[in-house]
Amino acid sequence: MQKEVKILAIESSCDETSAAVVVDGRYVLSNIISSQIDIHQKFGGVVPEVASRKHIEVINFVVEEALKQAKISIKEIDAVAVTYGPGLVGALLVGLQYAKGLAYGLKKPLIGVNHIEGHISANFIEHKELEPPFVCLVVSGGHTFIVHVKDYGSYEVIGQTRDDAAGEAYDKVARAIGLGYPGGPKIDKISKEGNPDAIKFPRANFHDDSLDFSFSGVKSAVLNYLNKMEMTGGEVNKADVAASFQKAVVGVLTDNVLKTCQIKNINKIAIAGGVASNSSLRETLIKEGQKKGIEVLFPSPILCTDNAAMIGSAAYFEYLRGNIAPLNLNAKPNLKIGER
Repeated sequence: MQKEVKILAIESSCDETSAAVVVDGRYVLSNIISSQIDIHQKFGGVVPEVASRKHIEVINFVVEEALKQAKISIKEIDAVAVTYGPGLVGALLVGLQYAKGLAYGLKKPLIGVNHIEGHISANFIEHKELEPPFVCLVVSGGHTFIVHVKDYGSYEVIGQTRDDAAGEAYDKVARAIGLGYPGGPKIDKISKEGNPDAIKFPRANFHDDSLDFSFSGVKSAVLNYLNKMEMTGGEVNKADVAASFQKAVVGVLTDNVLKTCQIKNINKIAIAGGVASNSSLRETLIKEGQKKGIEVLFPSPILCTDNAAMIGSAAYFEYLRGNIAPLNLNAKPNLKIGER
């Protein structure tokens, strides 16, 4: 019988400090997340220096708690995995240096993981029968990609944002209409009270048949609408603005990922990243996917956030291919999908 592979994974790319123990890439024994949302709320967004200091404060506790909940000794770990990009360089370095120290001290392999590939791999945890090929829509505060997952660890980027990420646009619009941070959940909630057809906000379409995204235009359109209302004394219905903005964003995300399935002749979509928790995106994709005979899969909300379980899943498939990182592995804040 093949030995189980137990991986201790660490994630610290932005404002969550997380550690997890994952077995064979699909079974989570523990997944501890220490969030900094309350700390950064007063700033209206993540402050990199503050995030880095908080990672330093809590990382040892988070790792110890992950091992405790998994009910295993650190000596039973087969490898140590860590996010080394993309992300905030200071935040990445905290997790990376800690992981390197562990790997060296334990004499265990170190596996460097791409944060975006981690988000994709969250679907292997949620849907244990899922296997490539499939199309993945990665939508978060810092990233928006359509990825053709050809095989484990083999990716082709089909579309990506040319400016703001979708989640970033959500945060900026939420701030503009006075909802606060984080914007995604707040806009999703208030949108349920609004009319999505009240205001026609634009959707970016490129003339080169690209499946790329642009969200700066719709964000600017919202800001221009708010300025116009202020100048003319018009009343702003926050729920209508939020619902109309969300309809424009969800519409283009849905259209482009369904077109990708058609081009690649694939009938399975997996969604990943923080915006994958958005109720409108889920409902719209499932509805439109059913019309075309396309299955749409989502991770649980906890696996949509930045978490170490997804890093442990991605690391397992790197481990199987023998992709072991050197102990001089450095943080790469602009690491691209598929880059090694």
